[in-house]
Amino acid sequence: MVAIINTSKSLGNVLNYNEQKLKEGNAILIYSKNFGKDTHLLGFTDKIKTLQKRMALNQRTQLSTTHISLNFDPSEKLSVERLQTIADTYMQKIGFGDQPYLVYQHNDAGHPHIHIVSTNIQRDGKAIKMFNIGRNQSEQARKEIETEFKLIIAETQQKHQQEIKPVNVPKVIYGKTETRRAIANVLAAVLTTYKYASLPELNALLKQYNVMADRGSEHSRTYKNNGLVYRVLDEKGEKVGVPLKASSIYSNPGWSYLQAQFIKNEPLKQPYKTRIKNAIDLYFLRHKNTSLEGLTKSLQQENINVVLRQNDKGIIYGITYVDHQQKCVFNGSDLGKEYSANRIQEKNMQPLPLTRIQLPKPGLESHDQPSPITSFIPSYEILQVLTRDEQDPSFNSELNREELRKKRKRKFHH
Repeated sequence: MVAIINTSKSLGNVLNYNEQKLKEGNAILIYSKNFGKDTHLLGFTDKIKTLQKRMALNQRTQLSTTHISLNFDPSEKLSVERLQTIADTYMQKIGFGDQPYLVYQHNDAGHPHIHIVSTNIQRDGKAIKMFNIGRNQSEQARKEIETEFKLIIAETQQKHQQEIKPVNVPKVIYGKTETRRAIANVLAAVLTTYKYASLPELNALLKQYNVMADRGSEHSRTYKNNGLVYRVLDEKGEKVGVPLKASSIYSNPGWSYLQAQFIKNEPLKQPYKTRIKNAIDLYFLRHKNTSLEGLTKSLQQENINVVLRQNDKGIIYGITYVDHQQKCVFNGSDLGKEYSANRIQEKNMQPLPLTRIQLPKPGLESHDQPSPITSFIPSYEILQVLTRDEQDPSFNSELNREELRKKRKRKFHH
């Protein structure tokens, strides 16, 4: 079993995502708890009002909607009664047993899975702490449930592969899926889950699902009227089919909505820059023969995807990094010049590229330091720096460092 937990600010988006599946016949509401009515008697108003009433008890917590998916091996044939019991057991184990929650069984994927919609606001108005709940409570619950219900144990590699896609949303395939529904499913999963701060960053994310947000050219009517359409992309990244107006999607994710997201997300994603930069730096540190392909594969192992922007001649002019673990998107140049498309390509042509590393302040553990010191050091000297004794006077003396450079220079000339 693989459990994926997402939190959201928008109850409407999450609930509508599951209710739309219900209307289309691709989901069944199989269980509910703490809603005051039997499950089969619940209408949409009952569902949203109950959750909204609980969420109103705490106005400070913004991400108060909880959306969980429990995914099972394709070979497992689980009855509705079995899924109800598993869902209830899981929610009890992660501390959500007293919360109102809805359990939907989805049948539009190649493996059995359920979605649970709830809130982390408790009766007393306090919020259940969500920090590391996936790594701690959920992971422990998963292991216990696999044993208790004799489920197939999720392999680590399989888990990472499923986690990299938010809510397991499949790619949109033109001609094989109904366009409006498929695009709406992708948008419901990513728009409030990821932190992006521009249209190119959002499109770098959407491209991985064969979708793009399009304002049209500067002279088009759509652009001049601040409109927005969503389009399906083929395997080559080319636009196909008829564009879909943002206003025709139930959540209405138009240009005004996206602009508000850009402003909100810009400060929220800043703390996560270092993880991507360090992953890039480590690749160049560990490999003598580097390449863009090698960097891409290395970052994929860290759940970071590289999205390139190329012109008609195939020349790369932009690079974007999509971190699926931290749910953040960064344009390369926003991380710093060293991580821009031009600099990354230059590094791949240099035998000894400059590498940025994070040096901890003396006397502080890495997780205690508020702001790391950043330095540029040639790759062939990095091991010397990392292994140098801090008591060595050359470590803190600018004069001695200069003397060492002169000695190396004299040695080179001799």
